[in-house]
Amino acid sequence: MNTRTLPIDDLIASASTTMDFMPPPAPRKIWEIRTEEQSYARLSDLDIPETNRYGQKIDLIDLTEKNAPVGRSMYINENPAVGTNPNRNKQHGFYFTADNCIGCHACEAACSEKNDNPAHLAFRSVGYVEGGSFPDYKRMNISMACNHCDDPVCLKGCPTRAYTKHAEYGAVLQDPETCFGCGYCTWVCPYNAPQLDPVKGQVSKCNMCVDRLEVGLKPACVAACVGNALDFGVIEKIPEGREQARVEIPGFPSPEITQPNIRFQQIKQLPDEMKRTDSMPLKYHKDDKGRYRPAIDQKRGQEMHWNFTRLSSRENPLVLFTLAAQMAAGAFALQFLGALAGIGGFVAFAQSALYVPLAIVNVMLVAFGLFMSTMHLGKPKRFYRGFNNLRHSPVSREGLGIAIFVGAMGAHTAFSLPDAPWFQAIWQRVFGADISSLISIPVVHGIATFFGVIAVLGSAVGLYYMNRCYRIKARPFWNHWQVATAFIGSALSLGALLAGAVMIPTLALSGLSVFGATWVCGIVLATGLIVEGIGHRAHARDMGRAEHEGGASYYVQTTTFGKTFLLRNALLGTNIALACALLAVMLLRDGPGITTLMGWAVVGVIAVATSLIGRALFYVLVIPTTMPGAFFWKNKGFEDHARAIGLANMPQVGVAPLRH
Repeated sequence: MNTRTLPIDDLIASASTTMDFMPPPAPRKIWEIRTEEQSYARLSDLDIPETNRYGQKIDLIDLTEKNAPVGRSMYINENPAVGTNPNRNKQHGFYFTADNCIGCHACEAACSEKNDNPAHLAFRSVGYVEGGSFPDYKRMNISMACNHCDDPVCLKGCPTRAYTKHAEYGAVLQDPETCFGCGYCTWVCPYNAPQLDPVKGQVSKCNMCVDRLEVGLKPACVAACVGNALDFGVIEKIPEGREQARVEIPGFPSPEITQPNIRFQQIKQLPDEMKRTDSMPLKYHKDDKGRYRPAIDQKRGQEMHWNFTRLSSRENPLVLFTLAAQMAAGAFALQFLGALAGIGGFVAFAQSALYVPLAIVNVMLVAFGLFMSTMHLGKPKRFYRGFNNLRHSPVSREGLGIAIFVGAMGAHTAFSLPDAPWFQAIWQRVFGADISSLISIPVVHGIATFFGVIAVLGSAVGLYYMNRCYRIKARPFWNHWQVATAFIGSALSLGALLAGAVMIPTLALSGLSVFGATWVCGIVLATGLIVEGIGHRAHARDMGRAEHEGGASYYVQTTTFGKTFLLRNALLGTNIALACALLAVMLLRDGPGITTLMGWAVVGVIAVATSLIGRALFYVLVIPTTMPGAFFWKNKGFEDHARAIGLANMPQVGVAPLRH
């Protein structure tokens, strides 16, 4: 999908319209060109090709409005001045020569100094991979920042529309003040470019130093590079002294995900296997075409552990949100559609005293989930911005679906009250009049049914986009259809559990038959468990064979969390067998007995435990396609070590507090 033809046109158009009506303040310089700026820090005016290797136009002026001025201001730091760069509407990008990089981190320091970053954030970082053995040991350094991609997934994924791809330089810019700190852009970016600051609760990233580009200077990181490893200019125009403009390098994720605007040169011979020096269980093998592809590096051996305490993570609110929303969606759909279909026990329950209270419980469940999801944000008070990007962001669409679900379910609950006999009796006793004399019960019933249908449809939309939120190419462990089976399975099993836990005792205490309700709830619950089990089985098979980050996640799952993983599988398998056995007993005995109902209670307890363990593993295990990092906060192993020994309390170490 060509991102330039999607939200970018709208953003540029709206920006230009706003700019045209702003009164021009007194002009001032955008960037002070210091007298010590060297010639290598200056951009050169070059002839450029028409398109890049992906077929995208390098001249971006077509992205602006037809009547918009070519030299419009970018309002950098609220400055209306327009730069003098003759190529300001061309797609620019970085050039990195790995052979020249000495790992001095001057680029990191220059970037952080210019952007005034705290120690725990770095828009540009240097990592490395190594291979061989003495005396033929080889090390390749990699300096990486935002690649200002042709297809920026961060822009499409951001629910607040904090990202814009500008026609000026092709820079993908992000506004931290618009961001509410959900961190979704950090999930979808394959290069770890957006940086979530847990202290400020917002994301920020490399801005291509557009203020320097406006006056003909290269970005600060390029100007600071002492080894001439970094260069910058119009994309596809190989800088002087370079021989290559490759799109891949060992450790670099597939360029097909986002079409990044970075080009590499790496000529020196490297070993066939290059290893990461951070804690990620990955290495890189050279294939028969000379390209390095990821492979599993069994750094932790094969010993299995429990690690229950490590199941707790920053994503705990999302564990509760997804499970609560799925349980409520399943329970409401079952109680409402069952009555609508005319199933005996469900119709009787719809006329009972507990139909509305169960609907209220469903509303409260979703409200609790939404509250936990909101508290997961860096800036919870700005939650309303999550609907800003309904055109493209699955997060925005998920939120809209869940909001429609809870709103329509609340309306259904309210309009269901006059139809309930117990409510009519209370009204009669309090007001001394029949409520049917004031309103038409059939009309109110029809309105309640209408909102019930809308609620079911809203929950379906919410669950669909909840699944789409996790189908992320940069996170292969999630990018599998098993996510859908896990979410659907939880909605069916947990929803049937909640609905049955209220419906069956209600019918029993009313002296009504519980066979129909128990049978339907049991079938739905068992179906959910089976659907989830099928997905887990296929996912384990595919990830166990995979030689990428998903395979690395599976390796961690079977070692670091191996015993916990086996426990989850054993509980799920046992639960499926027990549920099927209970259904068979009910069929043979033509109804449930006390022992059978106790068996279903055991199934319910196991289902809840399995769901919590499985969903926690879902978030803890995922390994993204990030660049190799070996220093401080870029190394997860160092971060854990620093927290364990108290070193993380020193701000200069660069380990951020666990606030997000």
